[in-house]
Amino acid sequence: MHLVDLWLTRSLSMCLLLQSFVLMILCFHSASMCPKGCLCSHSGGLNVSCSNANLKEIPRDLPPETVLLYLDSNQITSIPNEIFKDLHQLRVLNLSKNGIEFIDEHAFKGVAETLQALDLSDNRIQSVHKNAFNNLKARARIANNPWHCDCTLQQVLRSMASNHETANNVICKTSVLDEHAGRPFLNAANDADLCNLPKKTTDYAMLVTMFGWFTMVISYVVYYVRQNQEDARRHLEYLKSLPSRQKKPDEADDISTVV
Repeated sequence: MHLVDLWLTRSLSMCLLLQSFVLMILCFHSASMCPKGCLCSHSGGLNVSCSNANLKEIPRDLPPETVLLYLDSNQITSIPNEIFKDLHQLRVLNLSKNGIEFIDEHAFKGVAETLQALDLSDNRIQSVHKNAFNNLKARARIANNPWHCDCTLQQVLRSMASNHETANNVICKTSVLDEHAGRPFLNAANDADLCNLPKKTTDYAMLVTMFGWFTMVISYVVYYVRQNQEDARRHLEYLKSLPSRQKKPDEADDISTVV
């Protein structure tokens, strides 16, 4: 029994030692994978904080097990296609307070359906591709951007979850309709369907063009009639100005003889 107890004690010690060694390797591995300038920690998953790290672009060596990613307060100007495609556990993504101007069509491919919170506020985004937020389930913050309100933005917000709240915080810096500039997008969208404006503009242009042609035709007809009337009047005056025809003597004698 003594040998068995000794063996069990040693086995348990070895198991604990091995477990500690494995955990140490995993922690070291995660730490070694942390992007330069970022801090990584474990709290309900891997949290990667790259706030105020003077980053000019999104790191491409982000750990695949990242759950929370903070990239706020940097100098990032764009979000490339599929930059987050390997982060299948990503739940929170903060990209606020950067200089983001451009978001590729497939920027959020791979994480659109798993993200729970996306912060793009306080950037320089004017417009995005109509498919940029396709399948995005996250509650998005996109306020404090110089948005250009048009049909594309209307389509984008309609495709996003909780779009009513999101749209209500979007202020039109510029708009296809000048009177909407400076107003909340939701109010502008309620006033006019921005996706029907091009069709209406085309209809108005066609109407104006047809009216112009019709006016030209009528003007030509009126001119033609008046010109003919003027020519006829001149011809009549010419005929009236001709001297009357006088009878010849032999014509007078013939008439007398017949009588």
